[in-house]
Amino acid sequence: MHRRTLLLAAAALPFAALPGFAAEAETTIRIMKSPTCGCCTAWADRLAAAGFTTEVHNVGDEELWAMKERLGVGGDLASCHTAMAGSYVIEGHVPAADIQRLLAEQPAALGLTVPGMPVGSPGMEMGDEREAFDTLLVLADGTTEVFASHS
Repeated sequence: MHRRTLLLAAAALPFAALPGFAAEAETTIRIMKSPTCGCCTAWADRLAAAGFTTEVHNVGDEELWAMKERLGVGGDLASCHTAMAGSYVIEGHVPAADIQRLLAEQPAALGLTVPGMPVGSPGMEMGDEREAFDTLLVLADGTTEVFASHS
């Protein structure tokens, strides 16, 4: 068994207890977020508007940050919410088009992240204000490469 497969299987265990996880793992994005975070809910709404099925699960901050670490998206890669799309980790305000591309191309990687909370990213809209940001592909060894740039 590859290290990536083992790590993802272990990290996804908290999601496995959710109803219908196995049957819908490829089509449903499961989002774990703090119950008080409005931008996370707004991001989930953007994904739903783009055609994704979403399940939003409110969890305590300690559990959320522990999950991020288990999934390999701690520290500089982290944002305010963590999701699973199939076997991929989706961290932060990743645009729906980037997730669609990830699922279509299926690279050997842990997933995608938009570190921090860039203004103008999906769910972080503030009128016409926008800051450029990159969606990073997180590779199995924890390194990253730019997957998409947004301005």
